[in-house]
Amino acid sequence: MGIGARLSTLMDINDTNANELARKIGVSPQTIYSIIKRDSKKADIEVLLKIADIFGVTAEYFVGENDSMPPTNELYSKKDFEHLKAYCSLDPVGRTHVDTVLKWEVDRMKQIEQAPAAIVELHNGSNEKGRLIDYYRSVSAGSGEVIFDDVYSERITLPDIPEYRRVAYAVKVDGRSMEPLYNDGDVLLIEPTCEVQIGEIGIFNVNGQAYVKKLGKDKLISLNKGYGDVPLTEDSLCMGRVVGKL
Repeated sequence: MGIGARLSTLMDINDTNANELARKIGVSPQTIYSIIKRDSKKADIEVLLKIADIFGVTAEYFVGENDSMPPTNELYSKKDFEHLKAYCSLDPVGRTHVDTVLKWEVDRMKQIEQAPAAIVELHNGSNEKGRLIDYYRSVSAGSGEVIFDDVYSERITLPDIPEYRRVAYAVKVDGRSMEPLYNDGDVLLIEPTCEVQIGEIGIFNVNGQAYVKKLGKDKLISLNKGYGDVPLTEDSLCMGRVVGKL
């Protein structure tokens, strides 16, 4: 069943015609007729989100495989739809950035849900517990490293303590630009986030290169004065906040 047929079903259920629906969402009746007539798998996402909001259904109803009665919006807020709309407005680079952080957050939540299976004994004689996280090699504290891909090098054990609960992965420092705080070879613990505050240290993607730096107003700052700062660009992305080092 295409989008047009699903829309027609919704209008029948709610005893609404094209003129009334068009007026409610601020489009011409011809826009509604066009969606119904084409009955395609594609339609303007902004229009569909407005229609979904009017009828109280999820956007998935229009694009899903299930042709049963439309699911309600009980689990989806207006803000959820606004996020979807914002995502659809991004270019391929922006969507890749969001997809990367989203994957990290989904993996982190899976780890939390599966915590009993992921907890291991630390072999330090203290009877402490630990949690397994992905370990990537490496991120630059110098001239930049090519962004690490989705295949991690190994897994390491992180102490299962409150301050590390939001840590999802670790990276190894390559370079000396963040000395004396972080040294070449240090293993940094990262909390995935798209935003850090000015003055905080994070992992950043600038022109396809990964850096660990302190965030400035329009640049990434090296703590070691023997190294230059890195200018930020429009496509620069924050990949996470440095929580500490292992």
